Amino acid sequence: MNAERALLILLVVVGFVAPFTGIYMLILMKCMAFGIFAIAFNFFTGYVGLLSIGHAAFFGMGAYFAGYAIKNWGVTTEVALLLGALLAAALGWIFGKMAIRRRGIYFAMITLALAQMVYFFCVQAPFTGAEDGLQRIPRGKLFGLIDLNNELVMYYFCLILIFATIWFVRYVIYSPFGQTLKAIRDNEPRAISLGYDVQSYKLMAFVISAALAGFAGGLKATIVSLAALTDVHWRMSGEVILMCLLGGLGTTLGPVFGAVVVILLQTELAGIGVVKIGPISFDLSTKIPILIGVIFMLCVLLFRKGMVGEILYLFEFRGARKQEKRTVEPV
Repeated sequence: MNAERALLILLVVVGFVAPFTGIYMLILMKCMAFGIFAIAFNFFTGYVGLLSIGHAAFFGMGAYFAGYAIKNWGVTTEVALLLGALLAAALGWIFGKMAIRRRGIYFAMITLALAQMVYFFCVQAPFTGAEDGLQRIPRGKLFGLIDLNNELVMYYFCLILIFATIWFVRYVIYSPFGQTLKAIRDNEPRAISLGYDVQSYKLMAFVISAALAGFAGGLKATIVSLAALTDVHWRMSGEVILMCLLGGLGTTLGPVFGAVVVILLQTELAGIGVVKIGPISFDLSTKIPILIGVIFMLCVLLFRKGMVGEILYLFEFRGARKQEKRTVEPV
C-alpha cells in the first residue's frame, strides 16, 4: 500500500468517526467546504503551474448565486450547488480567455484585478446584501426529500461531496488530459512541439477549477447560512493559497489537510481571547492573521513540500532506498 492510499484511508476513517468525537460539526463541515475549495485551487495551480490570485471571485460568486437560488427561487440544494458551479465556470471561462496567455506574475496580477472587479460589483449589487451579506440561507432539502437541517445528515452529505471531489480530481489527473497538464507544467515548449494546443488545455483546467471553487462556495453558504463580501475578497484567495502550501501543492490530499489545519487554527485561536503575561495582556482573537502567518512561515521553513508532500517524499525515498538495496548484488 502506497503512502497516498494510506492517507486517503485515514481520511475516510477520521471523516466517518469525527461527528462522534465531540467536535462541533459546523466546524467540521466548514473544513470540508474549504477542503473542496483548496482542491479546486490546487487542481489548476498545482498541476498547471500558474498562480491564480482570483479564485475568491469564483468561490464568492458561487456562494452568492447558490444562496440566492435556494432562498429566493426555492430550488433544491443540489440544483443550487450546480447553479453556483455553472456560474463560476462561466466566470472562469471569461477570466481565462483574458488571462491564460500570460505567464508568471502577469497571469497572477490579471486574475487579481479581475477578481477585485467582481468584489466591487458585489459591494454594489442589490442581491448580495452589501456589507450585511446574503443572510438566512436555508439548507433546504436534498432532492426535495432529505432534510439537510439535521446536522448529522448535512455532515455526511458534505463528507460524500468532498470524497466525490477527491475521486473526480484523481480521475482527471491520472487521465490523458491530466498527464498532458503535467507535461505542460514541466516543459511547455516541449508540449507545444509535440502538437498540443497548450492554451486550450490551460483554459479547460482553469474552467474546471473555477467550477469546483464555485461549488465549494455554494456549499459553504448553505452550511453557515451566509454569503458575505469576505467570500469574494482577495484575502480569501490568500487563504486558499496558504491551505495548499501548508498541505502540499501538487498533491491530491495535501489541500484537504491544509484546509483542516487553517480552519481549526482560526477557530481555536479566536476562542483563546485575552492572554496575560505578567502586567502585559494580549488579545489573541485580534491577532489571528499574525499568528497564522508565523505558523505558516515555520511550516514553509520546516516542510518545504508541505505536510502531505513531505510524508509522500519520505515514503518514496525509503521505497527507493529499499529497491536500491535489492538490486545491488553482494560482493
